[in-house]
Amino acid sequence: MTAKPLLTALLPLVSDLSRELPEGERYRRLLEAMRALLPCDAAALLRLDGEWLVPLAVDGLSTDTLGRRFKVSEHPRFQALLSGPGPTRFAADSDLPDPYDGLVDGLDDHLEVHDCMGCPLFIDERPWGLLTLDALDPERFEPIELDALQAFASLAAATVNAAERIERLNNRVEDEHQRAEVYRQASGQQTREMIGQSKAHKRLVEEISLVGGSDLTVLITGETGVGKELVAQAIHAASPRADKPIISLNCAALPDTLVESELFGHVRGAFTGAMNDRRGKFELANGGTLFLDEVGELSLTVQAKLLRVLQSGQLQRLGSDKEHQVDVRLIAATNRDLAEEVRSGRYRADFYHRLSVYPLRVPALRDRGRDVLLLSGYFLEQNRSRMGLNSLRLNSDAQAALLAYDWPGNVRELEHLIGRSALKALGNCKERPKILSLSAADLDLPNASVEAAAEQPAASVTQLVTGDLREATERYQRQLIGACLERHNNNWASAARELGLDRANLGRMAKRLGMK
Repeated sequence: MTAKPLLTALLPLVSDLSRELPEGERYRRLLEAMRALLPCDAAALLRLDGEWLVPLAVDGLSTDTLGRRFKVSEHPRFQALLSGPGPTRFAADSDLPDPYDGLVDGLDDHLEVHDCMGCPLFIDERPWGLLTLDALDPERFEPIELDALQAFASLAAATVNAAERIERLNNRVEDEHQRAEVYRQASGQQTREMIGQSKAHKRLVEEISLVGGSDLTVLITGETGVGKELVAQAIHAASPRADKPIISLNCAALPDTLVESELFGHVRGAFTGAMNDRRGKFELANGGTLFLDEVGELSLTVQAKLLRVLQSGQLQRLGSDKEHQVDVRLIAATNRDLAEEVRSGRYRADFYHRLSVYPLRVPALRDRGRDVLLLSGYFLEQNRSRMGLNSLRLNSDAQAALLAYDWPGNVRELEHLIGRSALKALGNCKERPKILSLSAADLDLPNASVEAAAEQPAASVTQLVTGDLREATERYQRQLIGACLERHNNNWASAARELGLDRANLGRMAKRLGMK
């Protein structure tokens, strides 16, 4: 490869170093330039996070790849790439399993990657992650000089470094990774990641960051299975209390008498079976955060006692007159409409207002667009590892079925569906496959689009087809363009390709329709 094509590919990236770009867009441009320089069928940028590789950007791989978390010890090719000082190209007949088998976008038949190369990225002389390139043609990378990939990797490292410096400047001074690790150790729980790229998810993450830095009481609302406890943990991890424990209590799991004991503690002899003094959740959470799940299930009596603690910070253990002072940040969650519960007399108005200082609603999965595919990727990788498979993937019809379904059980339903479907599909195989593909039939979901059309009120259908023809056409165009932009995370170039339009023409059309 001559110096001129290399320079032509690298110059835009050098220019990008001085520009303030969103992290996702910066990494997308990086992979786009790499594919122009080093032709391949798929490329990926992965960050090393402890023992895991986390995809930050992919080009030519299925969307669910972004939701996967690859455990390095389970993927020999990743281990080999990380252990080398520079680029590595694997032999086309290498028997090492490829983590991207079955993940090349748009293919349901030709599943196995045949040519693979990659390069580790180093920031401040420490391993940061990987750049990977894959091709279906076993001889695709033969003419490529590894020096070209090394040169590109050096600039990629500079790009990553610039992006991280910008992020550090925009965030609070505390190091996010260190605080997350302290939180994990304090809570005794494995850190769980919030995965998503939709507008609704990004708004939620922004609100978590905003309220996390305060000490306000937060009331998290949302349907069953949307991940309210995960949101509570994220708020705690973003707070100044992150180095202290977060203590959880499911208020629906215990009767009133035990709820009081769990919350406030008790002294020996306070009730039958109280053999010793015991601290309650408030005292255990002192200095940290108390998370009350299903707070809508609390009785009026318990609500009154909780209100006193929230107002004064003082509590008494059951059976004791001694006051204990606590400093606790409260986060509560419910799937009930507490305002309606107050109106019906089943909930104290003063307690409700004390809880909902900062109300935070978690969006339903059906309102998060293509996030369902990212989350599917996360659960697919979990099950692939658990089941000892080389690859576990979704066919295109399975992806379409996931996107069309209404998800009444939200993320929890998706997690259980992926685990159940993978197990059933494996059980139907006569021989253990190298690549297990889940089809729509394996998922066994109802035909969501047909059901939704059947349940749609006649008035809403009429609204779409009546009135002025030009207005109806423009309304449809706005809906179509808006949905396409949502699928592509507001990437106008990608949306234009899907819609079959020139990028400039799409921009002019959007401006005419009042979308810009």
